Amino acid sequence: MNNSKQYNVAVVGVTGAVGQRIIEMLEQIDFPVKQLIPLASKRSVGKTVDFKGESIQIKEALAEQFDDVDIAFFSAGGSVSKQLAPEAVKRGAVVIDNTSAYRMDDEVPLVVPEVNEQDILNHKGIIANPNCSTIQMVAALEPIRQKYGMKRIIVSTYQSVSGSGNQAMEELTHQSQAMLNNEEVFAEVLPVKSEKKHFPIAFNALPQIDVFDENHFTLEEMKMINETKKIMHDYELQVSATCVRLPFYYSHAESVYVEIEDDHISIDQFQGALKEAPGVVLQDDIHNQVYPTPLTAEGKTDVFVGRVRKDLDVSNGFHLWIVSDNLLKGAAWNSVQIAQSYIKLAK
Repeated sequence: MNNSKQYNVAVVGVTGAVGQRIIEMLEQIDFPVKQLIPLASKRSVGKTVDFKGESIQIKEALAEQFDDVDIAFFSAGGSVSKQLAPEAVKRGAVVIDNTSAYRMDDEVPLVVPEVNEQDILNHKGIIANPNCSTIQMVAALEPIRQKYGMKRIIVSTYQSVSGSGNQAMEELTHQSQAMLNNEEVFAEVLPVKSEKKHFPIAFNALPQIDVFDENHFTLEEMKMINETKKIMHDYELQVSATCVRLPFYYSHAESVYVEIEDDHISIDQFQGALKEAPGVVLQDDIHNQVYPTPLTAEGKTDVFVGRVRKDLDVSNGFHLWIVSDNLLKGAAWNSVQIAQSYIKLAK
């Protein structure tokens, strides 16, 4: 990146799992930061974050903190984004929002840079970062869709607890220790929104992420369905999702079935499109037991794909396995990529 121009950058929700990683990614890629403004709730005021060898005090996330801010990353929950993102825009900042607050707003581009970077040009101050599970799926599927067309997507996710935040990771640790000690296990984290129950996650699989919609899908599943269509600019695309939380800390995995428009594509051709895709790494050598796992994807910014196979009954159907670090490509890294693309396109 050309660092001739530098930017005042605010990070809202800087103490959270995603906020922390945004700071790390900005430093790792040497993003042209003139001044970093770390923001959080009142209870975090006075704490510090380390950035490029400097200890910077966290300030309370208030409207006036966005004076002179050029780029503002938001990752503090939808209600905070709804309240403060417009205030940041009024003061001249471009907001990159990692919550669901604006994703389906017709006035707000929803961006995965490898897929629809040019949509950034349509922003009116706010650019939305998609759901973590959506990002990795569309990054892997878009090169296939561009080359061979796509009619249908059916996805089942295997999502880590870090998708629910730091408290959920602590809960998994406590519950796992308790179970191994033959102690009684309690679900510690309060139910999300209007969930009536909260089940233990340790040694378990929970087929519910977020609350249920009237159509019996969860809101997480509906995010994947609606966001995929918006990002790909294809509202006729058939998409269905089942989202499951599993007891590991980082990275989301997805089993994806797609139906393409061409009936005569081989596995080699399908894999070839993935090999050429930006930000995608094909790890698919079944003879040597090579395929991605959540552990191998942890801490990496790429989207990993393996287990590519042709459906046995449907001539245009393919199955694939997609894994990515949900806090990096699924959140922090994709947000920083959006900022990079914004700077590039603004020139």
